[in-house]
Amino acid sequence: MTSVKIRYFAGARAAAGVADEDLVLDTSDPTVALVVSTIGERHGDQLGKVLAASSFLLDGVAVRDTSTRVPAGAQLDVLPPFAGG
Repeated sequence: MTSVKIRYFAGARAAAGVADEDLVLDTSDPTVALVVSTIGERHGDQLGKVLAASSFLLDGVAVRDTSTRVPAGAQLDVLPPFAGG
């Protein structure tokens, strides 16, 4: 089992309905893709749409490849696209 802290920002927070949550996975070697899929299933289509356009930080480092392994106790930040200027 692997425990991961998920933090949601902006539109992802609104879609998930929570600012953060702890996720426990039944595998000892999860990937970012598995974590994202799991939280998408947990929170439904609205978050799924946001996740499809989001960027992710794993322990503060940008994720370029969702096959990146997620260590136990890691923190994954979900960053939807931001508007501004």
